[in-house]
Amino acid sequence: MAVIVTKTVDEVRSLVKEWKRKGDTIGLVPTMGYLHEGHGSLIKRAVSENDKVIVSDFVNPIQFAPSEDLSTYPKDFDADRALCEELGADLIFAPEPSEMYKEDFSTHVDVSQITEGLCGKSRPTHFRGVCTVVSKLFHISGANRAYFGQKDAQQLAVVRRMVRDLNFDIQIIGCPIIREDDGLAKSSRNTYLDDKERKAATVLYRALSEGKNLLDGGERDTGVIVEKVQEIIESEPMAKVDYVELLRWDSLENLSLVDGPVLLAVAVYIGRTRLIDNIVYSD
Repeated sequence: MAVIVTKTVDEVRSLVKEWKRKGDTIGLVPTMGYLHEGHGSLIKRAVSENDKVIVSDFVNPIQFAPSEDLSTYPKDFDADRALCEELGADLIFAPEPSEMYKEDFSTHVDVSQITEGLCGKSRPTHFRGVCTVVSKLFHISGANRAYFGQKDAQQLAVVRRMVRDLNFDIQIIGCPIIREDDGLAKSSRNTYLDDKERKAATVLYRALSEGKNLLDGGERDTGVIVEKVQEIIESEPMAKVDYVELLRWDSLENLSLVDGPVLLAVAVYIGRTRLIDNIVYSD
Protein backbone atom coordinates (compact mmCIF):
# COMPACT_ATOMS: atom_id res chain seq x y z
CA MET A 1 0.00 0.00 0.00
CA ALA A 2 1.38 3.40 -0.99
CA VAL A 3 2.47 5.73 1.77
CA ILE A 4 0.17 8.71 2.26
CA VAL A 5 1.76 12.15 1.89
CA THR A 6 0.22 15.25 3.40
CA LYS A 7 1.32 18.82 3.94
CA THR A 8 -1.44 19.83 6.36
CA VAL A 9 -1.94 19.51 10.09
CA ASP A 10 -5.69 18.99 9.60
CA GLU A 11 -5.20 15.93 7.40
CA VAL A 12 -2.75 14.36 9.84
CA ARG A 13 -5.23 14.86 12.68
CA SER A 14 -8.09 13.45 10.62
CA LEU A 15 -6.15 10.28 9.83
CA VAL A 16 -4.92 9.91 13.41
CA LYS A 17 -8.48 10.28 14.71
CA GLU A 18 -9.60 7.43 12.45
CA TRP A 19 -6.65 5.23 13.43
CA LYS A 20 -7.24 5.78 17.12
CA ARG A 21 -10.95 5.04 16.71
CA LYS A 22 -9.84 1.59 15.51
CA GLY A 23 -7.50 1.21 18.49
CA ASP A 24 -4.26 1.55 16.50
CA THR A 25 -1.02 2.58 18.21
CA ILE A 26 1.03 5.28 16.50
CA GLY A 27 4.79 5.71 16.17
CA LEU A 28 6.39 8.99 15.12
CA VAL A 29 9.79 9.37 13.47
CA PRO A 30 10.71 13.08 13.36
CA THR A 31 13.20 13.85 10.57
CA MET A 32 14.46 16.73 8.47
CA GLY A 33 14.35 14.58 5.35
CA TYR A 34 17.22 13.45 3.12
CA LEU A 35 16.74 10.06 4.72
CA HIS A 36 19.58 7.55 5.07
CA GLU A 37 20.07 4.16 6.71
CA GLY A 38 20.12 5.78 10.16
CA HIS A 39 16.62 7.15 9.63
CA GLY A 40 15.69 3.82 8.09
CA SER A 41 16.60 2.02 11.31
CA LEU A 42 14.23 4.31 13.25
CA ILE A 43 11.40 3.71 10.77
CA LYS A 44 11.94 -0.08 10.88
CA ARG A 45 11.76 -0.11 14.66
CA ALA A 46 8.70 2.11 14.69
CA VAL A 47 6.97 -0.18 12.18
CA SER A 48 7.80 -3.22 14.32
CA GLU A 49 6.36 -1.66 17.49
CA ASN A 50 3.27 0.23 16.27
CA ASP A 51 0.19 -0.28 14.13
CA LYS A 52 0.72 2.98 12.25
CA VAL A 53 3.87 5.02 11.63
CA ILE A 54 4.16 8.71 10.79
CA VAL A 55 7.43 10.12 9.42
CA SER A 56 7.73 13.89 9.56
CA ASP A 57 9.86 15.29 6.73
CA PHE A 58 10.47 18.93 7.61
CA VAL A 59 13.59 21.09 7.63
CA ASN A 60 12.79 23.15 10.70
CA PRO A 61 13.90 26.74 10.08
CA ILE A 62 13.78 27.90 13.70
CA GLN A 63 16.55 25.54 14.82
CA PHE A 64 19.06 27.11 12.41
CA ALA A 65 21.03 30.24 13.27
CA PRO A 66 21.43 32.85 10.48
CA SER A 67 25.00 31.67 9.85
CA GLU A 68 24.04 27.99 9.51
CA ASP A 69 23.19 25.83 6.52
CA LEU A 70 19.39 26.11 6.25
CA SER A 71 19.44 27.25 2.61
CA THR A 72 21.81 24.48 1.53
CA TYR A 73 20.49 21.65 3.71
CA PRO A 74 20.19 18.62 1.38
CA LYS A 75 16.76 17.50 0.18
CA ASP A 76 15.46 14.59 -1.93
CA PHE A 77 11.80 14.07 -1.21
CA ASP A 78 11.27 11.44 -3.92
CA ALA A 79 13.97 9.27 -2.35
CA ASP A 80 12.50 9.93 1.12
CA ARG A 81 9.07 8.78 -0.03
CA ALA A 82 10.48 5.66 -1.69
CA LEU A 83 12.33 4.65 1.49
CA CYS A 84 9.30 5.27 3.72
CA GLU A 85 7.15 3.19 1.39
CA GLU A 86 9.73 0.39 1.23
CA LEU A 87 9.98 0.21 5.03
CA GLY A 88 6.25 0.29 5.67
CA ALA A 89 5.58 3.78 7.00
CA ASP A 90 1.95 4.81 6.68
CA LEU A 91 2.13 8.60 6.48
CA ILE A 92 4.68 11.28 5.59
CA PHE A 93 3.94 14.68 7.06
CA ALA A 94 5.85 17.18 4.89
CA PRO A 95 4.53 20.65 5.75
CA GLU A 96 5.67 23.98 4.44
CA PRO A 97 7.16 26.29 7.10
CA SER A 98 4.04 28.46 6.86
CA GLU A 99 1.91 25.48 7.94
CA MET A 100 3.97 25.00 11.10
CA TYR A 101 4.64 28.67 11.90
CA LYS A 102 2.00 31.27 11.21
CA GLU A 103 3.13 34.77 10.37
CA ASP A 104 2.63 35.95 13.95
CA PHE A 105 3.96 32.77 15.61
CA SER A 106 5.19 33.71 19.08
CA THR A 107 5.25 30.59 21.30
CA HIS A 108 8.42 28.57 21.93
CA VAL A 109 9.52 25.77 24.22
CA ASP A 110 12.76 26.31 26.14
CA VAL A 111 14.60 23.67 28.16
CA SER A 112 17.36 25.12 30.35
CA GLN A 113 20.57 23.70 31.88
CA ILE A 114 20.76 20.46 29.88
CA THR A 115 20.84 22.53 26.66
CA GLU A 116 23.70 24.82 27.72
CA GLY A 117 26.69 22.51 27.13
CA LEU A 118 27.87 20.47 24.14
CA CYS A 119 26.15 21.75 20.96
CA GLY A 120 24.24 24.35 22.98
CA LYS A 121 27.45 26.32 23.51
CA SER A 122 28.02 27.03 19.84
CA ARG A 123 24.34 26.83 18.81
CA PRO A 124 22.56 28.74 21.61
CA THR A 125 19.16 28.94 19.86
CA HIS A 126 19.21 25.44 18.40
CA PHE A 127 17.41 23.47 21.10
CA ARG A 128 14.72 26.10 21.49
CA GLY A 129 13.85 25.40 17.87
CA VAL A 130 14.12 21.63 18.32
CA CYS A 131 11.91 21.54 21.41
CA THR A 132 9.32 23.80 19.82
CA VAL A 133 8.96 21.75 16.65
CA VAL A 134 9.08 18.41 18.46
CA SER A 135 6.36 19.58 20.86
CA LYS A 136 4.21 20.55 17.90
CA LEU A 137 4.82 17.21 16.18
CA PHE A 138 3.87 15.32 19.34
CA HIS A 139 0.58 17.25 19.56
CA ILE A 140 -0.19 16.98 15.85
CA SER A 141 0.56 13.25 15.58
CA GLY A 142 -0.97 12.04 18.82
CA ALA A 143 1.79 9.42 18.80
CA ASN A 144 2.25 6.80 21.50
CA ARG A 145 5.98 6.52 20.82
CA ALA A 146 8.59 8.72 19.14
CA TYR A 147 11.93 7.49 17.81
CA PHE A 148 15.22 9.41 17.94
CA GLY A 149 18.75 8.38 17.00
CA GLN A 150 21.53 8.36 19.58
CA LYS A 151 23.84 10.20 17.15
CA ASP A 152 22.11 13.38 18.28
CA ALA A 153 22.63 12.36 21.90
CA GLN A 154 22.07 15.79 23.42
CA GLN A 155 18.87 16.16 21.45
CA LEU A 156 17.68 12.78 22.76
CA ALA A 157 18.48 13.78 26.35
CA VAL A 158 16.80 17.18 25.93
CA VAL A 159 13.63 15.70 24.44
CA ARG A 160 13.43 13.15 27.26
CA ARG A 161 13.78 15.96 29.82
CA MET A 162 11.11 18.04 28.09
CA VAL A 163 8.71 15.08 27.99
CA ARG A 164 9.31 14.41 31.68
CA ASP A 165 9.02 18.03 32.79
CA LEU A 166 5.91 18.84 30.73
CA ASN A 167 4.17 15.48 31.30
CA PHE A 168 3.82 14.56 27.63
CA ASP A 169 1.96 11.28 27.25
CA ILE A 170 4.49 9.74 24.88
CA GLN A 171 7.32 7.21 25.13
CA ILE A 172 10.71 8.34 23.79
CA ILE A 173 12.70 5.54 22.17
CA GLY A 174 16.45 6.05 21.64
CA CYS A 175 17.97 3.99 18.82
CA PRO A 176 21.63 3.06 18.17
CA ILE A 177 23.91 4.99 15.82
CA ILE A 178 24.16 3.50 12.33
CA ARG A 179 27.68 3.70 10.89
CA GLU A 180 29.48 3.37 7.59
CA ASP A 181 31.88 0.43 7.21
CA ASP A 182 34.78 2.66 8.32
CA GLY A 183 32.93 3.82 11.44
CA LEU A 184 31.71 7.25 10.31
CA ALA A 185 28.26 7.91 11.72
CA LYS A 186 25.57 8.22 9.04
CA SER A 187 24.56 11.85 8.64
CA SER A 188 22.90 14.02 6.02
CA ARG A 189 25.83 16.42 6.40
CA ASN A 190 28.32 13.77 5.23
CA THR A 191 27.29 14.76 1.70
CA TYR A 192 29.11 18.08 2.22
CA LEU A 193 32.48 16.31 2.50
CA ASP A 194 34.83 15.95 -0.47
CA ASP A 195 36.88 12.76 -0.81
CA LYS A 196 39.80 13.98 1.33
CA GLU A 197 37.49 15.35 4.00
CA ARG A 198 35.46 12.15 4.00
CA LYS A 199 38.63 10.15 4.70
CA ALA A 200 39.69 12.61 7.40
CA ALA A 201 36.29 12.36 9.09
CA THR A 202 37.00 8.78 10.18
CA VAL A 203 39.17 10.27 12.94
CA LEU A 204 36.03 10.94 15.02
CA TYR A 205 35.18 7.29 15.49
CA ARG A 206 38.83 6.27 15.87
CA ALA A 207 39.17 8.75 18.72
CA LEU A 208 35.92 7.67 20.38
CA SER A 209 36.97 4.03 20.08
CA GLU A 210 40.23 4.81 21.90
CA GLY A 211 38.21 6.52 24.61
CA LYS A 212 36.13 3.37 24.98
CA ASN A 213 39.30 1.28 25.10
CA LEU A 214 40.52 3.39 28.03
CA LEU A 215 37.20 2.93 29.81
CA ASP A 216 37.27 -0.81 29.13
CA GLY A 217 40.77 -0.88 30.57
CA GLY A 218 39.62 0.66 33.82
CA GLU A 219 40.49 4.34 33.34
CA ARG A 220 37.98 6.46 35.27
CA ASP A 221 39.59 9.92 35.22
CA THR A 222 37.52 11.95 32.77
CA GLY A 223 40.39 14.39 32.16
CA VAL A 224 42.73 11.60 31.02
CA ILE A 225 40.12 10.16 28.64
CA VAL A 226 39.13 13.54 27.16
CA GLU A 227 42.77 14.51 26.66
CA LYS A 228 43.52 11.29 24.75
CA VAL A 229 40.45 11.59 22.52
CA GLN A 230 41.26 15.22 21.72
CA GLU A 231 44.88 14.34 20.99
CA ILE A 232 43.84 11.75 18.40
CA ILE A 233 41.43 14.15 16.70
CA GLU A 234 44.01 16.93 16.60
CA SER A 235 46.48 14.56 14.93
CA GLU A 236 44.32 14.88 11.79
CA PRO A 237 45.35 18.12 10.00
CA MET A 238 41.89 18.65 8.48
CA ALA A 239 40.11 18.40 11.85
CA LYS A 240 39.27 21.29 14.16
CA VAL A 241 37.79 20.37 17.54
CA ASP A 242 34.64 22.15 18.69
CA TYR A 243 34.34 20.05 21.85
CA VAL A 244 35.30 16.75 23.44
CA GLU A 245 33.34 16.01 26.61
CA LEU A 246 32.66 13.12 28.94
CA LEU A 247 29.42 13.65 30.88
CA ARG A 248 26.89 11.75 32.93
CA TRP A 249 24.28 10.08 30.74
CA ASP A 250 21.58 11.28 30.36
CA SER A 251 21.55 14.29 32.68
CA LEU A 252 24.64 15.65 30.86
CA GLU A 253 26.18 16.76 34.15
CA ASN A 254 29.94 17.20 34.48
CA LEU A 255 31.89 14.61 36.46
CA SER A 256 35.55 14.14 37.32
CA LEU A 257 35.43 10.37 37.74
CA VAL A 258 33.34 7.95 35.69
CA ASP A 259 30.62 6.46 37.86
CA GLY A 260 27.66 4.88 36.07
CA PRO A 261 26.56 5.42 32.45
CA VAL A 262 28.43 8.21 30.63
CA LEU A 263 28.33 9.98 27.28
CA LEU A 264 31.61 10.56 25.46
CA ALA A 265 30.72 13.15 22.83
CA VAL A 266 32.64 15.06 20.17
CA ALA A 267 31.91 17.83 17.69
CA VAL A 268 34.55 18.41 15.02
CA TYR A 269 34.85 20.61 11.96
CA ILE A 270 36.20 18.78 8.94
CA GLY A 271 36.80 21.63 6.54
CA ARG A 272 33.65 23.72 6.85
CA THR A 273 31.43 20.82 7.87
CA ARG A 274 30.59 20.32 11.53
CA LEU A 275 30.16 16.66 12.46
CA ILE A 276 29.06 15.16 15.78
CA ASP A 277 29.48 11.66 17.16
CA ASN A 278 29.43 9.90 20.50
CA ILE A 279 29.40 6.67 22.43
CA VAL A 280 27.39 5.84 25.53
CA TYR A 281 29.37 3.73 27.97
CA SER A 282 28.05 1.73 30.91
CA ASP A 283 30.08 -0.57 33.18
